[in-house]
Amino acid sequence: MKTLEFNADISCKGERLDKWLSEQCEEITRNALHKLIENGGVKVNAIAVPKNYRLKGNEHIEVSVPDPEPLDVLPQNIPIDIVYEDDDLLVVNKPKGMVVHPAAGNPDGTLVNALLYHCHGRLSSINGVIRPGIVHRIDKQTSGLLIVAKNDNSHNLLAEQIKAHSFTREYNAICCGCFKEKAGTVDAPIGRSKYDRKKMCVTEQNSRNAVTHYEVMEEFGQYSFVRFRLETGRTHQIRVHCAYIGHPVYGDEVYGKAVKGLDGQCLHARKVGFIHPVTGEYMEFDSELPEYFVQQLTKLRK
Repeated sequence: MKTLEFNADISCKGERLDKWLSEQCEEITRNALHKLIENGGVKVNAIAVPKNYRLKGNEHIEVSVPDPEPLDVLPQNIPIDIVYEDDDLLVVNKPKGMVVHPAAGNPDGTLVNALLYHCHGRLSSINGVIRPGIVHRIDKQTSGLLIVAKNDNSHNLLAEQIKAHSFTREYNAICCGCFKEKAGTVDAPIGRSKYDRKKMCVTEQNSRNAVTHYEVMEEFGQYSFVRFRLETGRTHQIRVHCAYIGHPVYGDEVYGKAVKGLDGQCLHARKVGFIHPVTGEYMEFDSELPEYFVQQLTKLRK
């Protein structure tokens, strides 16, 4: 275990401890800081405090960072579509139906299991033993591109780009109905539903700001082919925002209606763009629509 020490001067008075620390501890994500504070791993003037603690100024802060847990998720020789790879990161094209990381009901067969095998365990440790290397996620029934970090430095620098909204993420989706406005922005906060803890919803309570930009590319009958650009990246953001404005994603069993013969929603992470954490070069990758998506488009066009 290592201990990080900080001094908060009087100018910091009134700031939330978790927010202030997230700006000081570049090597630790905000979610990881929340867990450390909740577990008593952060002390102000030698006293453990809650995560909503507000600084009083002129305080000494100690952050006890535990050693990485031994990885207990097993590598599996599962084929994955690697679009790009170097010593610091990978860009992976995830197929529809593959879970990103192990969780209840999906202990193996995930993208993380495949990555551990492919990278010989060389992945960033920031998100713990279950999500090594995972900088951002996409849902099981969403296909497309995501970035994987091979080391903590790359992970932190990529996460900072997401936080600063400089990380390009574009999606294609088939949505129900025809949009009145052919382009626009949905700016509505997202939080967990108080009626169903497995679902997210637009709410003002215990929520985070969420912004989605959209452009209708094509219309056919009762459906629309839409391009989305994420400004923020909340859980289920596009799916929740589409349902909120009355145009749920086609096939979305959670926020819309299931479609016979289609397992889950027609949503594809088409493009990612970012500044390489080591070279400083802007890189952008595009993924063609997968077969399942093309088949649905062809069917609806007819």
